[in-house]
Amino acid sequence: MVGLVIVLALLLICSGYLVGTYNGLVNLRESVKVAWANIDVLLKQRHDELPKLVDACKRYMQFEQATLEKVMRARGAVFQASSSGNIAAVGAAEQQLRAGMGQLFAVAENYPQLKSDENFRHLQTRITGLEESIADRRELYNDQVNLNNIRIQSFPDVLIASMFNFPAAHLLEFAQEEKSDVNVGALFAK
Repeated sequence: MVGLVIVLALLLICSGYLVGTYNGLVNLRESVKVAWANIDVLLKQRHDELPKLVDACKRYMQFEQATLEKVMRARGAVFQASSSGNIAAVGAAEQQLRAGMGQLFAVAENYPQLKSDENFRHLQTRITGLEESIADRRELYNDQVNLNNIRIQSFPDVLIASMFNFPAAHLLEFAQEEKSDVNVGALFAK
């Protein structure tokens, strides 16, 4: 009788551990999804604001069509990568978009009327704020990805993760150029 109680207690403990571990892994996986959804919302908001910014610039920057087109192509690439859920492609497209926006804002310095346009200033401030929010959310997303990936690779959780097919998540990384200081002189030279 005592042996049966011990066996049942061990089964109960093991079952509780398995259920707790599984639920913890599900919680982490969902946290990664929520963190990505928060970034996606900001990307869509910025996606909606960029055409307005380009339209405001078109009135003043008639000879800067290549710069405006570069921003709009990069905007489309970010939207496409984001819609497909391809995190690596989002990072690459973000690099192109940020380079284009940096160039756009640098070229705008040559147009005093544009810089004084209230709509342009509002959109520039709005997009800059969205960029800062994206950077903050990217940090949170990468933290969640890191926690998830550590957990699904740690013993004994790796056994449950592999048994129930918990995949590793991908960090949202930007190219090395994105991490280094901006060369403002080079932006003005373009």
